[in-house]
Amino acid sequence: MLRHRPLGSGHPYSVDTEQRHPAVPVQGESLRLGVRATSEVDEVTLIWDDGETTAEHPLERVQQQSRGQAVDGGHLASAQAKLARTSTGFAIELSTIAAGTAYRYRLLGGPQESPRSQSTRWFSVRAAGWQSAPDSLVVVDAAAGFVANSVSLLADGERIARVRFALALAPGEHVSGFGERFDALDHRGTSLDSVVFEQYKSQGSERKTYLPMPFAHVVGGRGWGFHVRTSRRVWFDVAESDSELLWIEAEVDSLSADAEVLSVGGYDGSPARVLNQFLAEVGRPEVLPSWVHRLWASGNEWNTQSEVMRQMDAHREHGIPVGCVVIEAWSDESTFTVWRDAQYAPSPDGAPQELSEFSFPAEGAWPDPKGMIDELHDRDVRVLLWQIPLIKMRPHPLGQARFDADAAVAEKVLIQDEDPRGVLKPYRNRGWWFPLSLMPDLTDDRSARWWTEKRRYLVEEMGVDGFKTDGGEHAWGSELHYRDGRRGDEKNNTFPVHYARAYGDLLRRAGKAPVTFSRAGYTGSQAHGAFWAGDENSTWDAFRWSLFAGLNASASGILYWGWDLAGFSGDVPTAELYVRSLAAAAFVPIMQYHSEFNHHRSPSRDRTPWNIAEQSADPAVLTMSRTIVELRERLVPYLTAESEWAVANGTNVMRPLFFDWPDDERLWNQPLQWMLGRDILVSPVTVEGALEHTTTLPHGDWVHAFSGDRVSGGDSDTRAVPWDQVPVYVRADAWQRLAPTFVS
Repeated sequence: MLRHRPLGSGHPYSVDTEQRHPAVPVQGESLRLGVRATSEVDEVTLIWDDGETTAEHPLERVQQQSRGQAVDGGHLASAQAKLARTSTGFAIELSTIAAGTAYRYRLLGGPQESPRSQSTRWFSVRAAGWQSAPDSLVVVDAAAGFVANSVSLLADGERIARVRFALALAPGEHVSGFGERFDALDHRGTSLDSVVFEQYKSQGSERKTYLPMPFAHVVGGRGWGFHVRTSRRVWFDVAESDSELLWIEAEVDSLSADAEVLSVGGYDGSPARVLNQFLAEVGRPEVLPSWVHRLWASGNEWNTQSEVMRQMDAHREHGIPVGCVVIEAWSDESTFTVWRDAQYAPSPDGAPQELSEFSFPAEGAWPDPKGMIDELHDRDVRVLLWQIPLIKMRPHPLGQARFDADAAVAEKVLIQDEDPRGVLKPYRNRGWWFPLSLMPDLTDDRSARWWTEKRRYLVEEMGVDGFKTDGGEHAWGSELHYRDGRRGDEKNNTFPVHYARAYGDLLRRAGKAPVTFSRAGYTGSQAHGAFWAGDENSTWDAFRWSLFAGLNASASGILYWGWDLAGFSGDVPTAELYVRSLAAAAFVPIMQYHSEFNHHRSPSRDRTPWNIAEQSADPAVLTMSRTIVELRERLVPYLTAESEWAVANGTNVMRPLFFDWPDDERLWNQPLQWMLGRDILVSPVTVEGALEHTTTLPHGDWVHAFSGDRVSGGDSDTRAVPWDQVPVYVRADAWQRLAPTFVS
């Protein structure tokens, strides 16, 4: 068998064996054509027709590449084993490509005794080329510093596929934002892109993100920012190839070069003013209830009612106040609407069910989930349940899962996939997590409501307070079709925005605050719930990467943000890493710890303070953790008030220092510092073994929060740093009001 899929799997960073790359051939660039073949195929030949001549070219055998990624264990370990398949690959690179030419090709192959016994169908493609274009093709607001005569377009004679242009950067200007970015705060001198992607671990070294945005601040000169108004993929060369230019290349889809194909918003003024203008355009955060600022706790092995309550009891016994428990492994993991072990009669038409339709065996994993939720509420602990936006199809679904899949097809609420022949069928997840699952089109109101109403009984009747809206990155491929008629190249990035919105709308309909907890997002996510920085190991590098992610996300308008403090995967963190991370997390909007599934092996990998104390043989971890979480409890009223202030004023609670001091060049030398609200400056210790820490202080009068020492700004302040005391400074004129927060 020969398999050639011209557009591949849609993986944005990997070229599959069986695809055409680039999908649109470009004059001056080589074109790679690949085919996947079964093991009996010994040779493959390309038949290439340029409209005038037909030529044959042999393909070379290549190492087979799979659409996923290699992973190092944890919840994707099983996916890793599936990357090796009993197939082989062949490929060829062509260098003579002429723009505007229509090509046809097919691939022939087989075993040595019958080398052309198998074939693909004929494929057609037009080649494109770059050419200069009028400035009017791109409409750029004056504040964005558009460079005249910099526009070029990539066109094939019938359609425009991309446009490229430049913005001017002055010497000394810094560029920050672009959504959640894990590697730096100042992106000048680098290149990056904006596409939603599940980068499982090592986001800082891979420079890929769950939550991109084509928006950035330009700080240190006249003060401005820009937003490329598109949901398609955009590439940014931030003065990497030219020290004075920020080159932008964006996917477009236009039939004409006579009219605008792309718009760029420009905002002038301070970073706070820039963000306010941007949020006015794309959506502002909504104030969430104060309990979201308390400690969130979870672990993937808390997968029974008895274990959840045991963990909540342990928090109480150890004096670690917890405000929210996130239960991930609660459902049957087929429907993601039914508690595991619940007994019920399936709904053949996939209709929503009610609590009265379920019974919960005493010997089951969740004998009384409503009673559990009620008891947690009595303890002032809120409950979130985990979700993914997929209908699992492997293993073959049975019972309610089968009915739900059939109903989703019948109700036409699924994202559709267009095969190479132009035939539409339900999209099957191409990613490495829950492969081949069906995906509801949550960007469509009717589909979203069909999906979320199945979960309504969880909120209205059982009292669930919110949802962890995980896994919003599964829409791969430009050829996908959404219910509004638009395709994947335009819609895929927007899926996680609508995913969180859909669950927020469900919570509102049930009279609850729209508390969702997402890792994926895009422009517009600012208005929908809370976020965490995704999956990471327990390392010092990941600690620093996560803080960069938070600062860039906050600069882009994400208000309720946190991370899996000290990491959630791999070996448990050292005592020092855990306490340093916990101390820093006390001063971000969402404070939470989480741990990956470990098959219930011993020792436990829970990230609870008592488990880290036990595993590290350092009982002081528990004492220090208690001190930090108690401090966080005292911070809740401040965080609540500052969140209300930030929403009302179009700014943020967690702010890189350039927001308040855009002209202080010294602050860029120590980028992992931030303001928390209007009065607290945070300078975390992120280096292993540090005994003292130097904080670069902006101008003004400050008080070191844990000693009460007065410190003059405009210089640096160095002092000893106990693990449980992140260096924090309070504006002097707010000290009298905030001193009780730091002195219990």
